Amino acid sequence: MTSTPKAPHPTLDEEAVRHHLRTALDRRTPLAIWTAVADIPVLLAEVERLASLLTWARTEFANLLAAAYATLAAERDGEADPLSYLRDEVSAHAPDSLADGDR
Repeated sequence: MTSTPKAPHPTLDEEAVRHHLRTALDRRTPLAIWTAVADIPVLLAEVERLASLLTWARTEFANLLAAAYATLAAERDGEADPLSYLRDEVSAHAPDSLADGDR
């Protein structure tokens, strides 16, 4: 199962932003500068969106890692079903058909 990780697609036209900045730096006209400045709110929104996605991904990773540690500790302590910790966390990510125990 070696699928390519999916990265979030940008919600802005990066090439247009680069073009506006290059034009503003080259021409230095009020119109070119204001066009480049108008990209700032869009860029800030994209930064905020990506920060939110990063926070979500880091939280999900931390939850899965905690479940893995709990599973290892439960196995070491001789619990009856040490995989339950990992199973519970993984089931939160499974499609609905698998989350009901149809494995």
